[in-house]
Amino acid sequence: MMRRALVAAAMLASGLAGAQAPENTPAERPVLRVCQDPNNLPFSRRDLAGFENKIAALFARELGWDVAYTWFPQRMGFVRNTLRAKEPGTDRYKCDLITGVPAGFDMGAVTHPYYRSTYAMAYVRGKGLDNVHTLDDLLALPAERRASLKLGVFAGSPVTDWLLQHGLIGQVVSYQPQTGDAEQYPGQIVEKDLAEGKIDIAFAWGPIAGYFADRSAGHRIVAVPLASAPGAQLDFEIAMAVRHADKELKGRIDALIDRNRDKIAAILAEYGVPQLDAQGHVLASKSAAAPAR
Repeated sequence: MMRRALVAAAMLASGLAGAQAPENTPAERPVLRVCQDPNNLPFSRRDLAGFENKIAALFARELGWDVAYTWFPQRMGFVRNTLRAKEPGTDRYKCDLITGVPAGFDMGAVTHPYYRSTYAMAYVRGKGLDNVHTLDDLLALPAERRASLKLGVFAGSPVTDWLLQHGLIGQVVSYQPQTGDAEQYPGQIVEKDLAEGKIDIAFAWGPIAGYFADRSAGHRIVAVPLASAPGAQLDFEIAMAVRHADKELKGRIDALIDRNRDKIAAILAEYGVPQLDAQGHVLASKSAAAPAR
């Protein structure tokens, strides 16, 4: 499955959802306590600039609750240090909701999926790749041209298997999704290395490729959503997760997802996220040269 760009990080004290108010004082508002990465655009960031931040804020407004965050990089130990971690000296967990997990996530109770996306390839316009709209188009390039390409890929990505199957693994520039450096983020593969010419094509999870392509200077970078190929599943459903015992919260989040699908889709579109419909077709995306086919 895609590994969304999964060490120490600053953690914020979470709100006291459900705490008893002192006698003769107004009860405190409930708090939606969210577990997020502090530096992982387009998903989340400490300044609340990510689309998962926006969706969490939407849900809090719908509930009439406040929202509070516990920050930790989405690397090894993320769940252990957020959803499963307790505040020191208390029985209260640091946070209650992870806002982006694969639908097959098994370290928590998974909500209804709230979007489906796919891997994408990104390249700079005007450098001889403008007619590459599919993986087959990449294979159809003249052998000499294809052999000259530097292909940036995250280790463990399903795209890696496809490149291996088609004899392109020798051209791969490998990136680690978990670097151990909290200042680094997966989007740098597009925003920096692709833009600066260190690689010719960046293969990345669609939300990453689409977001940074949309925000490239003069929209000079294009992100092409990819269709799954035989032996290479590239599209996946994304959901949220709570602790297995938190059935009431899971029910609330499921209901929020179901009744806010149009608003969620609009937020994702603002961030250039390639979105797939129920049939697996890629919907229009601002950053895409052409939809997957």
